[in-house]
Amino acid sequence: MSRTDLAARIDRLQSAAEIRSLAHLYAVYLDSRDVDALAGLFVEDVWVTPTTKGREAMREALSTKVIREVGLTILHVGNHVIDFDGPDDARGVVYCRAEVQTDAETLISQAIHYGDTYSRRRGRWYFVRRKHELFYGVEIGRRPVDLPPANWPEHHTGKGTVPERFESWQRFWERTSSDQPRL
Repeated sequence: MSRTDLAARIDRLQSAAEIRSLAHLYAVYLDSRDVDALAGLFVEDVWVTPTTKGREAMREALSTKVIREVGLTILHVGNHVIDFDGPDDARGVVYCRAEVQTDAETLISQAIHYGDTYSRRRGRWYFVRRKHELFYGVEIGRRPVDLPPANWPEHHTGKGTVPERFESWQRFWERTSSDQPRL
């Protein structure tokens, strides 16, 4: 193995570790409501809405809409798969379990699927985009598979869009049976 190959492999391993750290820091900063640090995980020119971009806009959206609408949050980062599109660009999937306080008396459990895009800028990895989708959100103590649609982010509880949105899920059930899985 050449020194160039070894350097590229080491860079790939270090990049994967840094990208995984982004997901963990996101959970810590969200749970602790460190909005400045949370916004700092994203590229400087992050698109927040179709017409708004930048970290300041991200701080504002996080502060006024995303995390002000809930109380206590506890995010548990799980599976994380990273695909590199080049030395400075990558995509990933992160699974997350969350406990979220939606009002003074209600705590819900969510199973989350994040679709991420990452970019390395000036030697550091950032989120370019983070798409949050639900497997489900349910009041603790209820069966999540029997819920009506959540239409997240409109509602925090209800059946989410994944795994049914995955083409592989659809193909699997089309090939094996017309029935949805029974638990």
